[in-house]
Amino acid sequence: MNIILLSGGSGKRLWPLSNGVRSKQFLKLLDKPGGGRESMIQRVARQIDEAGLNANITIAANETQLELIRSQLPGDVKVVYEPARRDTFPAIALACAHLALEQGCGEDEVVVVMPCDPYTGNGYFQTLKRMAEAVEQNAARLVLMGIQPTYPSSKYGYIVPDGGSASVRKVLRFTEKPSVEKAEELLSQGALWNGGVFAFKLGYMMELTRSFIDSNRFSFILSHYEDFPKISFDYQVAEKETSVAVVPYDGEWKDLGTWNTLTDELSFSTTGRALTGPECKNVHIINELNLPVFADGLEDVVIAVSEDGILVCRRDRTEFLKEYVDKL
Repeated sequence: MNIILLSGGSGKRLWPLSNGVRSKQFLKLLDKPGGGRESMIQRVARQIDEAGLNANITIAANETQLELIRSQLPGDVKVVYEPARRDTFPAIALACAHLALEQGCGEDEVVVVMPCDPYTGNGYFQTLKRMAEAVEQNAARLVLMGIQPTYPSSKYGYIVPDGGSASVRKVLRFTEKPSVEKAEELLSQGALWNGGVFAFKLGYMMELTRSFIDSNRFSFILSHYEDFPKISFDYQVAEKETSVAVVPYDGEWKDLGTWNTLTDELSFSTTGRALTGPECKNVHIINELNLPVFADGLEDVVIAVSEDGILVCRRDRTEFLKEYVDKL
């Protein structure tokens, strides 16, 4: 199995610790088995190894992330970096071209594409294996993972499968980020969250790649990267494909994309030179500077300090942080 980890991100949602170079997946804030802390991308790489997937891992990343990836992951991980940011479809096309033209992978080999930073249980990675098996058995040209929803959310896209109970189900349609009321209706129809995980045979993606850049030289595709449309894989491929199946996953799955969700998984309330007083409740301080930070009399607040700036924000307001970072 070939796994492509998508390592994008603008670094705005966990400002000021994250930025254009150090996106959220590289922040070492999660507890590591046996002690110490690890980043989201390190956690995912460890879980892939522990699941026994025996996978060839390729990371699709920005060029600015190369040094961080090399410092956090083993040396045998391949990295394909975009010369420009063009969304998930071109990033996946470029990584698949690298598999075929630089790594010598056959067009019948299975490729699984996933984000590099989901916070999941080990069952998630067994679902990857079932997706690969579905592709090998020609269940569909494109196989997706569907996350069993825990509440009607307007933050996620939805996959509506057929009404069966098979482990691999036909996809009837997609709905992108509906209203909460529409989400409730979708849940009553058995809809699943779209987890952004795709599986297909390498030849499938290479055919799509050649429709935009027809070359058998990776260097040529790389130099003409901007000939790919700037569009997501969902819009360019998944929603146009007629042969699509979904493998449901019913287990732990979280997007730790805001301070609000991330701090739920932190085992500590302060890190760095930080101290909270007795009248603080549910307050987290993450301090990367060698200056002391003290807080008291606060509730449900995140304080994050780095060389890029200082954040003091009520937890439930941190999901709106991205729109303000550009102004800062």
